[in-house]
Amino acid sequence: MHISQASQQYLATRKQEGYSPYTLAAYRLQHHLLMRVLGDIELELVTLEDVRAYLAQAAHLRPSSLGHRVRAINSLFRWCEDEGILIPNPIRKLKEPKLGQRVPKALNLDELEMLRDACKTTLEHAVVEFFFATGCRVGEAVRLNRNDVDWQRGCVIVVGKGNKEREVYFGSKSRIWLVRYIHGRQDTDAALFVTQRAPRRMTIRGIQGVFKRVARRCGLEHKVHPHTMRHTLATTLLNQGAPLAAVQSILGHEKPETTQLYAVLSGESRHQMYQRYFVQ
Repeated sequence: MHISQASQQYLATRKQEGYSPYTLAAYRLQHHLLMRVLGDIELELVTLEDVRAYLAQAAHLRPSSLGHRVRAINSLFRWCEDEGILIPNPIRKLKEPKLGQRVPKALNLDELEMLRDACKTTLEHAVVEFFFATGCRVGEAVRLNRNDVDWQRGCVIVVGKGNKEREVYFGSKSRIWLVRYIHGRQDTDAALFVTQRAPRRMTIRGIQGVFKRVARRCGLEHKVHPHTMRHTLATTLLNQGAPLAAVQSILGHEKPETTQLYAVLSGESRHQMYQRYFVQ
């Protein structure tokens, strides 16, 4: 079987298992990049040395990006082995690069207020407040419809990684701007967020554009993107004393170790605890 055939079957299986379109597209891209270098050869002809040589050409990538490339290749070949298509797996010994512990970057409260003040339209206000309040991933938010929102309870169910549903929440400030934004729209599109011209469901790039535009106005363009609001929510909750388990559930983290990273950012809380318990 050729790499392309194996890739098609692998991706079809993963789609049935509920993998998100974004994950499937990312893996498909990595398989194509591999074939661009090795060619669409028979799986049996692929060697560990070939793959390592291919990865060596991408040594300029960040360890996290290189790790994603390795995972996409490993996942394909492990699946082929499990399905009996390729025995033995020639790249079984391929390892991901070691990653240093990266501390997620969040806005402090002053920067959050700067971002809020830089909003000019109801769309910008609604997007900034919704992402901060809910901690949604951008891929989760763009799939939401207006009818998905429970206005009475201040919550909405999103579909996250692994096609898993979770309930996220928003407060009064987010509700006010969402209502103003939706009531001010003249379109009938079901999407929660739509483009301003020829209204249609906003894409991930569209949401990113909103944040980029607002951040540029307040000098935070190099620090703000949609995921920054997720980091900011996590840090804010932890600084207010929320248990790690609660923050993990709100963000939809599968592993508590992922949530634990945000605790590193909660310096103000650590300082307060130190002052409270330290004895001269």
